Amino acid sequence: MLVLVVEDDRSLGAFLKAGMEMEGHRVEWMEDGESALLRVAAEHPDLVLLDLSLPKRDGMEVLAEMRARHDDASVLVLTGRNDLYVQVQCLDMGADDCLLKPFSYYELTARCRALLRRREQFADPVLRHDDLHLHRIEHTVKRAGRTIDLTVKEFALLEYLMLHRGECVSRGQLLTEVWQMPAESVTNVVDVYINYLRRKLDAGELHDAQAELIETVRGMGYRLGGPRRKPVARETGRTSAVPRAAYA
Repeated sequence: MLVLVVEDDRSLGAFLKAGMEMEGHRVEWMEDGESALLRVAAEHPDLVLLDLSLPKRDGMEVLAEMRARHDDASVLVLTGRNDLYVQVQCLDMGADDCLLKPFSYYELTARCRALLRRREQFADPVLRHDDLHLHRIEHTVKRAGRTIDLTVKEFALLEYLMLHRGECVSRGQLLTEVWQMPAESVTNVVDVYINYLRRKLDAGELHDAQAELIETVRGMGYRLGGPRRKPVARETGRTSAVPRAAYA
């Protein structure tokens, strides 16, 4: 999950960032409300830990604008204002929970886990990218309507790539998250399984070889790329019809 920490107290912000990373989440940390709103719009985090006393735009303004824009991130408000009215107001404005400072780290992480479980429970179980659909509950994969049989590890690898579509993920990340191996392990298992996936995903597809769904980012890792270009029919002296399903 992507967690956005919005806290101007540097010691507390660094503590929250480190704690959420220890919980296994990707974490970004903003120190003012204006930067937080820009980051929410760009990254669409799953959870926002939001302080109320912020420079530029205070937490109430951030919360109000997020909900006005229909941002669906779960929001846990962190406040030192020991005022029941403020907490009720935050909840009425769309916050999912409030926690009074100072708080126990264990209570904070328990509340975060509860919010993220609730989010996952109601999340769309189908991941989509271009003409590729992955059903996380049924463990099925289809591309352009064609069912693709994957092994358990191939499915887990594709799921991770789809959850991070558009991002470059390193071999170390994939070893840690998919194989539960140390990132520095000396093995070519990632490259082998990427090739397995490519063969299965591209089997029978008409597409430009330069527009593969799984792109290699030289020296960095792999990325699930953008929408494929429509294939160009080879010249044979007559018009070639390309099935619509090939690039639907």
